[in-house]
Amino acid sequence: QVQLVESGGGLVQAGGSLRLSCAASGRTFSSYAMGWFRQAPGKEREFVAAVNWSGGRTYYADSVKGRFTMSRDNANNTVYLQMNSLKPEDTALYFCAASNTLVASQRLSNYDYWGQGTQVTVSS
Repeated sequence: QVQLVESGGGLVQAGGSLRLSCAASGRTFSSYAMGWFRQAPGKEREFVAAVNWSGGRTYYADSVKGRFTMSRDNANNTVYLQMNSLKPEDTALYFCAASNTLVASQRLSNYDYWGQGTQVTVSS
């Protein structure tokens, strides 16, 4: 079992930056691939970014590529999402997720544990 707690969301103007954090419980954090997803009101949850177990490989949705950076700190059981050049369309509830595999995935169904989410609102 893994418990995930996101933090770092908030209200920011377009063009600004935020850094999301996701703290995980458990002693086998490095055994999980991790992902960030987001869900805007009235829309389906969508993939944002993912990282493999070691942090050596990352994947991004086309909509955030070049603006967002995902990283992980296995010593501290934490993953991060650095979000720069934010746009109003980035407004959503952002979720952290853990997968019982070593390989990162863009598919929601591959993730076994989810956090409660942290709200990001970007004003124009």
